[in-house]
Amino acid sequence: MDRRTFLASSGVVACGALLPRLSRSLPASIVPEPFTWKTNDLVFSFDIIARRLRQKRLVPVGVSGTAADNSSGVEVALQCSGENSPDQGMKSGVGQPGARLLFAQRREESTRQGKRLICIHTDPVLRLTVESVYEAFHSVPVVRRYSRVTNRGKSPVGIEFLSSAMLHGLADPQNYDRELRIHVALNSWMAEGQWHTLRPSEMGFVENERTSWSEAQAGSTGSWSTERYLPMAMVENMLLGLTWFWQIEHNGSWYWELSNISARDNNADDVYAYLGGPDDLHSAAWKSLKPGETYETVPVAVGCVQGGFAEAVGALTRYRRVACVKLRENNSRCPVIFNDYMNCLWGDPTEEKELPLIAAAAKAGCEYFVIDAGWYADIKEDWSQTIGSWQPSSSRWPRGLKFVLDQIKRNGMIPGLWLEPEVAGAKSLLAEKPDNWFFVRHGKRVLKNSRYLLDFRNLEVRAYLDQVIARLVNEYGIGYIKMDYNVDSLQGTELSADSFGQGLLEHNRAHIAWLDNLLSRYPNLVIENCGSGGGRMDYAMLSHLQIQSMTDQEDYLKLPAILVGASAAVLPEQLAVWSYPLTNSDADQASFNMVTAMMCRIHQSGHLDSLSPQAWPQVAEGIRIYKDLLRKSIPDALPFYPLGLPDVTDSQKPVALGMRSQSRTLLAIWRIDGPAKTDVPWTMPDSTVLYPVDLGIKATTSKGSLNVEFPRTRMACLISG
Repeated sequence: MDRRTFLASSGVVACGALLPRLSRSLPASIVPEPFTWKTNDLVFSFDIIARRLRQKRLVPVGVSGTAADNSSGVEVALQCSGENSPDQGMKSGVGQPGARLLFAQRREESTRQGKRLICIHTDPVLRLTVESVYEAFHSVPVVRRYSRVTNRGKSPVGIEFLSSAMLHGLADPQNYDRELRIHVALNSWMAEGQWHTLRPSEMGFVENERTSWSEAQAGSTGSWSTERYLPMAMVENMLLGLTWFWQIEHNGSWYWELSNISARDNNADDVYAYLGGPDDLHSAAWKSLKPGETYETVPVAVGCVQGGFAEAVGALTRYRRVACVKLRENNSRCPVIFNDYMNCLWGDPTEEKELPLIAAAAKAGCEYFVIDAGWYADIKEDWSQTIGSWQPSSSRWPRGLKFVLDQIKRNGMIPGLWLEPEVAGAKSLLAEKPDNWFFVRHGKRVLKNSRYLLDFRNLEVRAYLDQVIARLVNEYGIGYIKMDYNVDSLQGTELSADSFGQGLLEHNRAHIAWLDNLLSRYPNLVIENCGSGGGRMDYAMLSHLQIQSMTDQEDYLKLPAILVGASAAVLPEQLAVWSYPLTNSDADQASFNMVTAMMCRIHQSGHLDSLSPQAWPQVAEGIRIYKDLLRKSIPDALPFYPLGLPDVTDSQKPVALGMRSQSRTLLAIWRIDGPAKTDVPWTMPDSTVLYPVDLGIKATTSKGSLNVEFPRTRMACLISG
């Protein structure tokens, strides 16, 4: 690419009057040269043109060059208020001063888990210093990426967007619709993890033989980070056999886009991905950067593999274990959890109801017993409007809640309670606190689902909740909290913030800090992350908390399709999957439920105290097999997808999910309403039905295929290889 072409593509032609001054900002003797940065598995290539750092393609080690290697783009995208935006439409792929930043230096550091590259840019016009950070980890083809900008000047600077990461050279800039497939997961309530494979044009990024003014994009606005999409995606180049992937690690707003960048005559010369957290355009997160102040983006994991979806999921799964999850014994043991909510007490617990459930759960082999919502509300009280005091109801617990919790302990289980600490019911005593305890927009408190939203930037809020947790742990002896969150803040709060979105970002970060302090005080406490099921299923939360609630789905027949999709987003040792046989269930239904849960973490529920004689043995045997044979393999298992990715609305197609660990390969197959026979690509000849063994399910292997025959609809089995 010649100099004129590059300047046009980067938007610098539009501000050419600045060039003489910028060129003099570095000593003439300093002429940085192009370079590459290698991890054990990846190669990042960088070019330097007119003293500006340009990122080229990220590829796995050993991949040879292609024509698209000539593509490059800004290493960091930055748009500041009052600056000319060098692109059309609503895109975020360049920005100004991002296009004109001067490359100052790079440095490399060793870390405990790998190494770190920091690229430093300057902008003499606004007097900004921008640092781009790349953190590599041993033995995984993934790098954690984030950016920092510091105001070295004397006037505030408005930040409209700042990329956490950029990817370039993803395809031929004018043939990308034939080359690329985007894997993106829709994540609706009770229909989480629904993956779709789409051409760029199917997401709005349409080839027009020039540069596009639109983009393929996904994002989330608010405190439910996964309300519409999982905060991850993959871009597969079918021609090259490469897949780039990312995971945005934030518990609030985020955004990514895929588009192309124009060069001379509006002809595109690069296909890029912009990856970031909250910004001004998409989540009202404008930042006023004061003199001397530093602003840091949310982290994003990026990587590239040879292969497709399954290979990318494998790389992310290994990365999550290496870089995201703190080692905790209760994760590696995968204990069995009973929760009294789903198809059981439905938020209406009492001593009379709990005592027989406690005995039955212990008999079945459960190791935790969690009392879900309603324990604090008087019988027939609308608890959603009064939550916040977190005192047990005397009408539900005539001998006191502690009496029932002690019964859980006497039955050899660890007690747990449901909590929604981030809100205050509109009619609660907590709602009488001053406005600075809560989210406020346009001068009014934000009221969602009969709840006010607590602002964790307020030290008094965190101190109040510290007292609540201390009482539950120290006085009541609980060892597990199901930490739910049944509202979405949307844009955020205006109090003590530059914008709604910046108020939310600061709250998000304060909330994570509170959780860290909590677990440092109570290292044996298990906290389940729940947002009406999977509404906040991100690795900002899961880097700190031990377990994730997968869904609130009440139809057990839809759980397998949700499980398969969620397995790409959450480690199996963190993914809590419901098993809730109905009171009148037969052996088929009970075993179907168990198969679904036994692949990851068993979240047992249902009226175990009144199951039929046919259903009870299936539950007890499933838990026994899980504890004796399966759970020791889960913390190093990688998921695979022999029948592809299912659709929760399709009951005719069979569903399959595999887990491959060092010691065992496990395959779950579900027949819902489709044909009796299922053929699965399979290369393990000595495979057998591990569970259930007494319901007439037959499995045979022949010529690289596993043939499974179910005698009835709505059955499932586990195959061990």
